[in-house]
Amino acid sequence: MCALMLVRPSEQYAEQVICYKEEMEKSGDSFDGCAGLEDVHSFGEWIDFETRLKAKYKGEYVPSEIFLAVRQRDDRVVGMIDFRHPLSGFLFQFGGNIGYSVRPSERRKGYASEMLRLILPICRAFGESSVLLTCDKNNVASQRTIIKNGGVLEKEIADTVGLSESGIILRYWISV
Repeated sequence: MCALMLVRPSEQYAEQVICYKEEMEKSGDSFDGCAGLEDVHSFGEWIDFETRLKAKYKGEYVPSEIFLAVRQRDDRVVGMIDFRHPLSGFLFQFGGNIGYSVRPSERRKGYASEMLRLILPICRAFGESSVLLTCDKNNVASQRTIIKNGGVLEKEIADTVGLSESGIILRYWISV
């Protein structure tokens, strides 16, 4: 696996972000950790996170730190990850502190695990001692990623909001 770095979104990566969106749409993937990328048509619209996400989530909005996972050897965006803090009621119940995705053409290379490993010190720097991650019970790859980074299963809950395919959400905690 190649080394990754987490970088803040910038105009430098605008074209790659839009290509990421197109690849995710083409494969029918969910946009976990992408700060509403599925809802926009341009990088300029997407990058205004706070204004756009406050309008979308209203009282459930929480600030988030959004990063692109960039492969160092070729400066390619391979994934996106966000750290949401503090948790709203909805995020505490269903969504967790961290969301992430890896572009379909770059999966099964260990990038999700590396992205999660890289964001944990950032969470600690924001004062967190533990973070909540959730995933669909059928998402074995995400379960492995979380467990590899120290995730401890708290419990399974019924997905009453339609986020999962299985109808069951797994809640994991990672000490940071």
